[in-house]
Amino acid sequence: MLRTLFLLIILIISAIGSSGYWVYKNYLIEPLPIFEDLRYVVKSNTNLRQITIDLIDKELMNYPTALTWISLARFQKRAHLIKAGEFMIPVGTTPQQMLEIMISGKTVHHSLLIPEGWNFNQIMIAIRGHPEIVQTLDKIDDSAIMAKIGWPAQHPEGRFYPDTYHFGTGTTDVSLLTRSHKMMEKVLEEVWEKRKKDLILKTPYEALILASIVEKETAAVEERPLIAGVFIRRLKKNMRLQTDPTVIYALGKNFDGNLRRKDLKINNPYNTYKYKGLPPTPIAMPGKAALEASVNPTGGETLYFVAKGQEGKHYFSVTLKEHECAVIEYQIKNKNRRRYKSRCKKYPSCFACS
Repeated sequence: MLRTLFLLIILIISAIGSSGYWVYKNYLIEPLPIFEDLRYVVKSNTNLRQITIDLIDKELMNYPTALTWISLARFQKRAHLIKAGEFMIPVGTTPQQMLEIMISGKTVHHSLLIPEGWNFNQIMIAIRGHPEIVQTLDKIDDSAIMAKIGWPAQHPEGRFYPDTYHFGTGTTDVSLLTRSHKMMEKVLEEVWEKRKKDLILKTPYEALILASIVEKETAAVEERPLIAGVFIRRLKKNMRLQTDPTVIYALGKNFDGNLRRKDLKINNPYNTYKYKGLPPTPIAMPGKAALEASVNPTGGETLYFVAKGQEGKHYFSVTLKEHECAVIEYQIKNKNRRRYKSRCKKYPSCFACS
């Protein structure tokens, strides 16, 4: 009698085990009915039951699979571990694997690149054109945007750090701008603390303005301290900076890619050919190298530089005569040099005319 009862118990346990294995095999390790990688969003404060209903509505699970999936998560006491965010569900993923993906917190991240040298208008065009950024700042002006991120009195130019920003689904334009603004504040503070003791610049903001000009003048990292040095010496001598990027910034949408002599005469506070000192605000978003160069410029006597047209490099001069000679050499085409030779009679050793 006892032996028969024992055998019956064994058979029942085996049946339950076989049934459990069948349920497990058919409902938890069978791939989900998806035919291309799926991006699935779990919203904040969404519980397992709500997720399951949504999966059923999307025909990603049937009722038996959903019931088994919920039972597994609750039996393992892991239902509360599911994270919010956007998840990539590859083809061939099983319900059990999808649970692991949602618990892992490995959400899909998007990115936004803010290159060094961009101005604020370019940043806003990129943000407003990004399909994954939640837009809340549409059709408002720059001052209103700055108020939204908590800096109503600030001019936006130069205030955002150029970098690649990674973010999750649901990130707003305000959130990204706030991150970028905080990063620029942090980097600028760190750089300012390491400035030269005898620096003529009096505030971090002045360093930011100068760095933006240096950023626009050259793409060659090694030249930035040299160019910053030229500008610092010009400021010390009360000379005009005479830098083209500031005029281009002043022209704004009117700049057609060709800077003309008449443009250098426009009456605008950003025109450093007309007004001495730094312009009123930065003209672009400088990177860390330009910021460091502006507070630690290279010493020397050079007061001029001209682009050589070779990988963005420049020729640096101490005197105006040498600079004019370099302009003829590097900026004037061979067929037009003859009419410029008269400038060099005072110094016949001019390398452009020899």
